[in-house]
Amino acid sequence: MAQAQILVVDDEPDIRQLVQEILEDEGYSVRVARDGESARLTYAQQKPDLVLLDIWMPDIDGISLLKEWSAPGKLESQVVIMSGHGTLETAVEATRLGAFDFIQKPLSLAKLLATVRKALDSKPQAEAAEASTQHAILVEPLGISPAMQSLRNKARQAASHTSPVMITGEPGSGRRTLARYIHQLSAASGDMVIFDHNRAGAGNGHRYLLGAVSNGQAVSGLLDQAASGTAFIPDLPKLSAETQELLNNIIESGGFTAVGSAAQKPLSCRIICSASGDLEQAVKDGQVLSSLYFRLNVLPLRIPPLRERPEDIPELVRYFSDWFPNQENLPYRPFSVSVQNRMRNHSWPGNVRELRNLVQRLLVLGGDGEISMQEIEDALSQSAASIEATDSGREALFNLPLREAREQFERNYLIYQLKKAGGSVGKLSESVEMERTHLYRKLRSLGIDPKSVSRGEGKP
Repeated sequence: MAQAQILVVDDEPDIRQLVQEILEDEGYSVRVARDGESARLTYAQQKPDLVLLDIWMPDIDGISLLKEWSAPGKLESQVVIMSGHGTLETAVEATRLGAFDFIQKPLSLAKLLATVRKALDSKPQAEAAEASTQHAILVEPLGISPAMQSLRNKARQAASHTSPVMITGEPGSGRRTLARYIHQLSAASGDMVIFDHNRAGAGNGHRYLLGAVSNGQAVSGLLDQAASGTAFIPDLPKLSAETQELLNNIIESGGFTAVGSAAQKPLSCRIICSASGDLEQAVKDGQVLSSLYFRLNVLPLRIPPLRERPEDIPELVRYFSDWFPNQENLPYRPFSVSVQNRMRNHSWPGNVRELRNLVQRLLVLGGDGEISMQEIEDALSQSAASIEATDSGREALFNLPLREAREQFERNYLIYQLKKAGGSVGKLSESVEMERTHLYRKLRSLGIDPKSVSRGEGKP
């Protein structure tokens, strides 16, 4: 879910700073304006999801701004009026102009947060989804190596056509990322829909892929959902023989018919497939229908394993060491050149996924400051299939003075609980049974900034 954008408009610096700090601690993105004119300019640049608007300001009063913003006939943002001199007439006028609510100063923290949540929750989900789509970020496969530069060039060329693409690469190499990169670069107006092997199992492949019509009611299939977009089929050899035959016939004929229907629909989506093993051998072994393989293998793209491109590791390390602090509120810790060189000499059997998990593990379980060589050695010595913490971490903690050990434990404990709470200090306060004011103070003393914690979307 996209981060909610809030604009706080108030001419009192202390109130602006307090409200901004509280809302950012709750995980919102906050901008502030000190008067009506700056609020007008900020609002025009980017419409926020919610405006907390003071009435009495030195240049333009809040009601006048509200009239301007509602003049087109509909407010594009939720507005909550704040005032220390509120009257019933003012509240009625604000409501008539489209304001969501009216709260009085001095502000009650509980009232403020409850009103903000209600105002944001009342925003239509369709509008939020549209905003999220408009702000979608293009994520390209990372790497400065010649192999990755060549791969990105080929991907851009593939994106300009509608022919099927076959992506091969070892597990963890980023096949789905590459598929999404191609889809986002293409002229497709539809979504990228991912084939779910579990839903297509147990003889349900036809209905899942084609959709169905029963008693006049139509249920869309994957090819309907991917219309004007991309259908991504991961792990092609996992498709049942029946589904492979069906897909082969659809591509050959250029159309399909929903189960229970007589009307044929054109195949209007692009198909991208992937496989992790030797695909040609899978064809020889009968795991993949040969005719389907040749129809799908029009634009083949191979992602090289990480061990073949060690020069890409520094860029990947920088990316993930920035991503986790920004998205998961983990502490930022630099990786020295010597540490990165040690990582370049690792074989990375789990590829980019293994490196990503390793960076995350070091940020979660490690201490402060630069990543040490010993930490890297300990992390790399673990099996790629396991990310359990080793005893060395606990031993290091036990060897610290009591005060430092307690602070490190409290820090790791609160970061863990913050992640479970989705970055919400309110929920954290309930789960750790600590009064919120004291909790804010504790978080600051431990150097924990909860404002960037992912609210359940950013998954490792």
